[in-house]
Amino acid sequence: MTFARIAAFRLVTQQPEVLVAFYAALGFTVGDPRPIDDGELAMLGIVGGGMRWSMRLGKATVELDCYDQPGRPYPVDANAASICFQHLALVTDDVKAAWSDARSADATLISEAGPVTLPKSSGGVTALKFRDPEGHPLELLSFPGAAEKGWRGNGMLGIDHSAIVVSDLAASEAFYTAHGLTCGDATLNQGSEQAALDGLENPVADVVPMKPPTAPPHVELLHYHQPSGASHEPVAVNDVAATRVVWHHGPPALLRDPDGHLHQIGG
Repeated sequence: MTFARIAAFRLVTQQPEVLVAFYAALGFTVGDPRPIDDGELAMLGIVGGGMRWSMRLGKATVELDCYDQPGRPYPVDANAASICFQHLALVTDDVKAAWSDARSADATLISEAGPVTLPKSSGGVTALKFRDPEGHPLELLSFPGAAEKGWRGNGMLGIDHSAIVVSDLAASEAFYTAHGLTCGDATLNQGSEQAALDGLENPVADVVPMKPPTAPPHVELLHYHQPSGASHEPVAVNDVAATRVVWHHGPPALLRDPDGHLHQIGG
């Protein structure tokens, strides 16, 4: 089964009206809610019904799923090195301005202070990590030479990747490679800038892009040598932390990677 192209990212919400307003304030275009198909709910193992809100940012789609039977809220002790930590990287030409909009819409900061420019050895990007009002982690990202990477325009431009924290880098690389993704150029991120970005003390992390045949967006593996993030039970599909990457094509199915991160086929 090949992960050919990312169709959408699905976030679980228990406060859909709050999150719809939040993402609209960030520049997402929000569609009308619709019921989730009974067949999909059965495939996901969800008892009862659910509603879905579809949102667009550039060419990328993010969907908010709200179920009649809610799961657990986002873990309050999760940090940027925790296995459940899966963020969406939102590309903008102005991280400072985008953060001002997010903060005004009740985002909470993960990074120590404000935007951080990483050294060239770590990609040279300007970035900032924060949470939406329900706890989902997000990153604002501005690339040097953005136009050369296909990012053109002003404001919020799209989604570059979904980054997931993994415990065993080799096992995760093998899983994603087996499903058709290829490893991009890896970096070892550390130092004061990475600490400020992650809101962690002395982090050291491998960052490995895993790219589908059609990208962006892509998946990014974050393997922290230090610190050790809080451990949690694997997420249930209706938990707020149960972000799903949805892939085009293939028979409908739900897969988990070696650390339990969710992938939905047949998007």
